Amino acid sequence: MYQDLDLFIKGEWRPASDGQTKPVTDPATEEALGTIAMATEADVDAALQAAQEGFRAWRRVGTWDRAAKIRRAADLIRERADRIATLMSLETGKPKAESLGETNAAADQFEWYSEETKRIYGQLIEARTEDSRLSVIYQPVGVVAAFSAWNFPALLPARKIAPAIAAGCSIIIKPAGETPASCAELVRACHDAGIPPGVVNFVTGPSSAIAEQLIRSPIVRKVSVTGSVPVGKQILSLAAEGVKKVSMELGGHGPVVVFKDFDPVKAAEVCAPTKFRNCGQVCISPTRFYVHESRYEEFAGRFAEVARGLKVGNGLDEGVQVGPMANRRGVETIRKMTEDAVSKGAELLAGGRVPDGRNQGYFFEPTVLGRVPDDAMVMTEEPFGPIAPITTFTDYDEVMERANALPFGLAGYVFSNDLGLATRASEDLELGMVGVNEMLLATAEAPFGGIKESGMGREGGSLGIHDYLNPKYIKTKLPGSGA
Repeated sequence: MYQDLDLFIKGEWRPASDGQTKPVTDPATEEALGTIAMATEADVDAALQAAQEGFRAWRRVGTWDRAAKIRRAADLIRERADRIATLMSLETGKPKAESLGETNAAADQFEWYSEETKRIYGQLIEARTEDSRLSVIYQPVGVVAAFSAWNFPALLPARKIAPAIAAGCSIIIKPAGETPASCAELVRACHDAGIPPGVVNFVTGPSSAIAEQLIRSPIVRKVSVTGSVPVGKQILSLAAEGVKKVSMELGGHGPVVVFKDFDPVKAAEVCAPTKFRNCGQVCISPTRFYVHESRYEEFAGRFAEVARGLKVGNGLDEGVQVGPMANRRGVETIRKMTEDAVSKGAELLAGGRVPDGRNQGYFFEPTVLGRVPDDAMVMTEEPFGPIAPITTFTDYDEVMERANALPFGLAGYVFSNDLGLATRASEDLELGMVGVNEMLLATAEAPFGGIKESGMGREGGSLGIHDYLNPKYIKTKLPGSGA
């Protein structure tokens, strides 16, 4: 089912100009699934030229026509959801149910932005004199270079492609080499929906070289990236050379504060499955659990019990709830974090090792650590995997200070039945997104993004399209005014 993937440039699938390819590996079996084309400098130049031509044509297409094509792409993604989800589970290892959910969420992005393209509203400003008119219009920023991470290989590209083309831009999408097929299916849906050649282009290959060539090109006027903080800083530095518009969603280290008035067992039953979704490889994953001292034993006990009950295995197998990690490097990092925390006094409550019988694949048991000190590696570095550190607090000001101590500011969570306390905490947390008694934050109609070193700009919601638009102010002196 998994096919070798070529580049998609100017409406055509084509191999790399020198024929070079790279394998894509199944993280559950470590076996090759297929190959991707390794784009050369000439291939990237071709994509840039195609995107420039595509932008010139697409920006002149009427908003209702643009909307109809983007909505058709959403429909096609939903019609092909089972196939896309199967490809996704093959290349990521995530459970099929999660892959289906992500595929439909990607379709939601296209549906939402098919509607937002009709709602790019300008502004009329009352002039000081009767012979003048002041207005603000929004115009597409131009050619977009977009870079996507491997953990949500359909949703992350959709958050970039859909608003870009809704705004009237063209785009060159560079997916992660580990998980390219899901993104390729979105590109295929756009083409089949009638979006013209050159508007959506797809390149794979050496990430650093492609990123540098795209970002340094004068053709690109906007850069969008989802990735790690170090990668984001490198891309921001490159974009600064050409003073290009940038939006980025980078890493996080999501604090969870469970206050003493909330049922600790109920909180654990919400937190644990969310923590281990996508094997913990989620940028907004809950990753630091601050539980009121009086509720710690009940919360930690139930959390560990849930973790031990999760079925680990290949995402395409029946009943599997936790798949493999993306690579062996990730497994070693989680192992190292576990050993470091235990050496500093943390209690190992669940997991902590490779599951029995898993000699192939990048598997690690859902791991729960109790009474973890703040100086443990897992509390200061983003734990992008199936590991949950739990600690305690007694004072509001103390826990807010600890929760806000890191340079990350993506997402966090508060559990309290006291509306005043929950409101105060959600406002005091230095984050771009907060869930109150809720952990499923991502949705097409709401803005997604962070502050501090977790990024800038927003994806999703009515705000998302503005990252692909430039405001233009126009002042008109009416004819015959005597000027």
